[in-house]
Amino acid sequence: MSYLLRKLGIFVFTLWVAATLNFVLPRLVPGDPVSVMLAKYQGRLDPSAVDALKIAYGLNDLGSPLSQYFSYLGNLVRGDFGRSISLFPTPVIDVVRTALPYTLGLIGVTTVISFVLGSALGLYSGWRRGRAVADGLTPVALFLNAMPYFWFGLILLYVFAFQLKWFPLSGALDPFPGDTFSAGWWSSLLRHAALPVFTILVTSVGGWLITMRNNVINVAGEDYLAFARAKGLTERRIITRYVLRNALLPSFTAFGMALGFVVGGSILTEIVFSYPGLGFYLYQSVTNLDYPLMQAIFFFIALAVLLANLLVDFINVLLDPRIREGRA
Repeated sequence: MSYLLRKLGIFVFTLWVAATLNFVLPRLVPGDPVSVMLAKYQGRLDPSAVDALKIAYGLNDLGSPLSQYFSYLGNLVRGDFGRSISLFPTPVIDVVRTALPYTLGLIGVTTVISFVLGSALGLYSGWRRGRAVADGLTPVALFLNAMPYFWFGLILLYVFAFQLKWFPLSGALDPFPGDTFSAGWWSSLLRHAALPVFTILVTSVGGWLITMRNNVINVAGEDYLAFARAKGLTERRIITRYVLRNALLPSFTAFGMALGFVVGGSILTEIVFSYPGLGFYLYQSVTNLDYPLMQAIFFFIALAVLLANLLVDFINVLLDPRIREGRA
């Protein structure tokens, strides 16, 4: 219980630090949203229009930085993230609510599939090392892991969307896909997600495979495996009960981190495919100096990472008896 309470206290403190940095860092970016709009219109706005824009965006009377900070924390507790500047007057929470399902569906499902597939291949490669197929998986995994996913996505986009026209070039749905959750809607959604999913899946499986393979090789040299063989346990029981459980612990921690970053999405992949997830809107908010939207997305990313780490800590208590006994 003391271990869990300590982790919970660290979670609360880290979340406050992340929220504070989230307030400070966007304001260190030079310029303001109105200046960005003036640059787009190349000075064709008169001073009265500029003043009207500042009033509309709430930039005319911001108060002191300290008052802004406490106002920001108060709004954060109430779940009020303000209105988006680049998508004015849409509330920020509505933008996040619209984009989040696309990111969770694309990045979340792909992360889980790549982890399961990569770990299974890594288990086979590490346990059956010395065989041609098992050893051949390692260089393939190293190549895939080193390949830039946005570059691979551009190739897929050019070949299968631009040249062959098998898949759409951008977006998440057709202009008129039909009723939500209908057969036509699902068909449109899957067609638009196919290339981004394949891009992330191919380029991320290699990392999980290499990690799991190294963990299995380390576990294979432990004395308790020799003892298990001496007891006459079957190979299947040794793999599932001893090898897999102990080799998964380091990978599971990394998987928790990866799940946390799902909320942020694969920014470059969403930009390449113009996929309307949180990563795409984060890029739009940075380029347009949209402070409210930028802060909201950064906060949700930080919250998701911290919650994922806290969940991993709780699950590790169940998986690792050393933590329960206070020895780790």
